[in-house]
Amino acid sequence: MKGNFGAIALVIIGVLILAHNLDLIALNVFQLLRVWWPLILILLGIGMFFTKDSHDKRDKQ
Repeated sequence: MKGNFGAIALVIIGVLILAHNLDLIALNVFQLLRVWWPLILILLGIGMFFTKDSHDKRDKQ
């Protein structure tokens, strides 16, 4: 799963926006961000933890 965090995040965001545009869900982005903004920081931190670092390749050589 390393390196796929950004792709997974984009797919989830795209599905949510498409569902909103098709009136499948009622989504208030500003209200969600007001309440859940710390989750964005947590997810970014987890994504940084699991993605490959360019320094890993240099250290192994």
